[in-house]
Amino acid sequence: MEIVTHFINDTIEFYKWTLTIADKRVQKWPLMDNPLPTLAISMSYLLFLWLGPKYMKNREPFQLRKTLIVYNFSMVFLNFFIFKELFMAARSANYSYICQQVDYSDDPNEVRVAGALWWYFISKGIEYLDTVFFILRKKFNQVTFLHVYHHCTMFTLWWIGIKWVAGGQSFFDAHMNAAIHVLMYLYYGLASCGPKIQKYLWWKKYLTIIQMIQFHITIGHTALSLYVNCDFPHWMHYSLICYALTFIILFGNFYYQTYRRQQPRRDASSKAGKALSNGTLNGLSKAANGAALTGSKEEKPQENSGRRKRKGRAKRD
Repeated sequence: MEIVTHFINDTIEFYKWTLTIADKRVQKWPLMDNPLPTLAISMSYLLFLWLGPKYMKNREPFQLRKTLIVYNFSMVFLNFFIFKELFMAARSANYSYICQQVDYSDDPNEVRVAGALWWYFISKGIEYLDTVFFILRKKFNQVTFLHVYHHCTMFTLWWIGIKWVAGGQSFFDAHMNAAIHVLMYLYYGLASCGPKIQKYLWWKKYLTIIQMIQFHITIGHTALSLYVNCDFPHWMHYSLICYALTFIILFGNFYYQTYRRQQPRRDASSKAGKALSNGTLNGLSKAANGAALTGSKEEKPQENSGRRKRKGRAKRD
């Protein structure tokens, strides 16, 4: 018990020390004073993952078509706003795409970068609604480990990013990810419009490819920053590389299971479906032909027997 108490006390002391090097500009911004609100939201999300399916078990799924259209296109505009703010502010501040340290000053461009990153963090909390809508619509198969891991860790870990490094190298991954999410939520928004639009949405798997490319770029960009010894917290660099590796593994597995491994099965099932439909038709035709053949076989002996009788009668006559 003493060991546990000692560990908790050391953790609290370490956290107090880290606050001395935190970004003072974001301290009074919503959710940024301490991690408890963010952790409470994430814990509520995980609790809903457990209780939601139980609540919906004996209920009809919600359609939520109009809600999904509004939500998805709202996320398109939010992510475009974040991308635009980060791009314009970084350009105005003459940011380097190779190495950019954090400027904790009150320079308008730096504050603008920090503000856009804060909105990026907030957007990850709003994205929890993706899971809520899946569960309310009883799309339980969509709530995979990758889905939950991605949503829960992004919102929680980006609190750390905003608290300590709201600027500098952090802008690169955020503005790249925001651009990808513009495309992603555009796809989901169009898919929510119904079958008339869905038939034109052939590019879903390419979103997964783009996301995997993004993670490789993140690792390469971060490794380059370490190579040039960029004046950016190295613990953040190493953490980002490890985090991106988990996404490469999980998204790679998702892509393989969805678009590679199941492709032969789909082809086989489609062939089986064709064979089944053809088999039904051929079966009927074979049955008909079989009946005809059987009938002909039955008729032939009668004809032969008739001929024999006739021959016999002819002989008798």
